[in-house]
Amino acid sequence: MEYRRIMSIEDPLFKQMHQLMQQVFPTEEVLEFNLWKEPLEDIGIRVFVVVKNNKVVGATEYRYYEDFNVAMTDFTIIGKDGLGIGAFLAQKRLVDLNMLASANGKKLHGMFAEIYDPCKVEQYEFGSIKSMDPYVRREVLSHLGYKRLNFSYVHPSWKNDGEAVSGLDLCFLPIDHEENELNSSLIVQFLRRYYSVLPNKPRYWEEMIKDLEEKKSICSTFRDYSQSLEFFVQEINF
Repeated sequence: MEYRRIMSIEDPLFKQMHQLMQQVFPTEEVLEFNLWKEPLEDIGIRVFVVVKNNKVVGATEYRYYEDFNVAMTDFTIIGKDGLGIGAFLAQKRLVDLNMLASANGKKLHGMFAEIYDPCKVEQYEFGSIKSMDPYVRREVLSHLGYKRLNFSYVHPSWKNDGEAVSGLDLCFLPIDHEENELNSSLIVQFLRRYYSVLPNKPRYWEEMIKDLEEKKSICSTFRDYSQSLEFFVQEINF
């Protein structure tokens, strides 16, 4: 398998990636083809695909914030079960992020991710790909070391309509796995930066930010939902 970066909508692999997104994600969560032009040309946004036999079978988008020394993973897609695509993506992504942090003169602190709460979104089929099932993803992420940040989380709708989106948790993967809390100011600064492109913030989001600002730190804990999914550990994804 190959790990290939996409930096233009003219790249033939991007068309495959966009089609894969349409197969896996609900329609309302897939950005229109032409609207990808600027994000792909942004050097700070890193979009990679997994290519096997000239076909895109997986993808991930993430970014590294030099001033915060943390990363954020926007999405990971497993296009087919049983190939170890998730593990491949996770390993390649971490190598890339460690390289970026090293170039910044630091050791990577960790990575944020918004992760579906399977108790609320289990109706999502995600293209009938079992590795993308919210229960499976949550279980595997716990094995990886991702921890749920213990506060009620919402985020602004990407439609920029001022609505709050729930059904997810904000989680963090500390490189130091013994770290069990995160500075609240880091969370606030990160969220304000990440959602700065959306001017219409919902009231619930602003209230969440205000509440975080009044705290010194937020505890983080592992949170498993399923009983026995060891079979799927090879498909590391979120």
